[in-house]
Amino acid sequence: MKRLLIPLIIFLLMVSGCSNAASTNSEKTSEGSKKLNIVTTFYPMYYFAKKVAGDSANVELLIPNGVEPHDWEPTAKDMAKIQDADVFIYNSQYFELWAEKVLKSIDTSKLKVVEASSGIKLMDALESADEEKNTASKDPHVWLSPVLAQQEVNTIAKALEQVAPKNKDQFQKNAEALNSELADLDRLYKETIDKAKKKEFVTQHAAFGYLAKQYGLTQIPIAGLSPDVEPTLGKLAELTELTKKKNIKVVYFEAMTSSKVAETLAKEIGAKTEVLSPLEGLTKEEQQQGLDYMGVMKKNLDSLKLSIMD
Repeated sequence: MKRLLIPLIIFLLMVSGCSNAASTNSEKTSEGSKKLNIVTTFYPMYYFAKKVAGDSANVELLIPNGVEPHDWEPTAKDMAKIQDADVFIYNSQYFELWAEKVLKSIDTSKLKVVEASSGIKLMDALESADEEKNTASKDPHVWLSPVLAQQEVNTIAKALEQVAPKNKDQFQKNAEALNSELADLDRLYKETIDKAKKKEFVTQHAAFGYLAKQYGLTQIPIAGLSPDVEPTLGKLAELTELTKKKNIKVVYFEAMTSSKVAETLAKEIGAKTEVLSPLEGLTKEEQQQGLDYMGVMKKNLDSLKLSIMD
């Protein structure tokens, strides 16, 4: 968080000089194009907002696809984008750890701030993994449950309705269409996992607690909520014994971080490694394949089948 101090200082210096221009630009947007200016943090928030807003808004993604969100912090330019927006959408104070400090440093009187996971009972981090003490105390990865994702969509839709009530019918219609797709995805997961022979799966990053809980699976994470934290030798030895006992054949890693730890465990137990995306951003390969949230979630299910159907 120390890296945030310099951008904050630069931003505060920028605000006084840019306030008049920002005001003018805002007036042109509201009186001219009539489109909302929505700034979202990372890919799932962008996807949900884009689907709900339709052609009634310009939706921008702050954290570029391919960049690990856990390591990202906003620049002064990013903070200016948030300041100039009509709506700012983030997932949770437990994921975008910088958001609270940034929002305190800017004028939010004309900014609609949306915490998409608001109203969802978050699991304690310890429910997902033996979590490190220096990271979030709650597990924020609710977007990986198609059921909880619907709640986030509804929260976003209600917020947009408050900002642009004239477009309420469109927002509601778009949210219903997206939630119908998410309900179909939920059914696909449930019907597939109901046939599973095994219930445990091993992940490098404890991002799949909500998905596991939703469908009666057990996530066995190598590390906690922070994907770049490596387990101790003692923890790795414990996991090696456990996964051998459970005859685990697949160890999952995520494409935007190093697979070294997953490969180490896989080698110890004679398993293979596969990608299971936490959807914290689209990889270059996923973008080239034209995949979106739905596509990656279906790909995740196919990947999970390698563990639970064996």
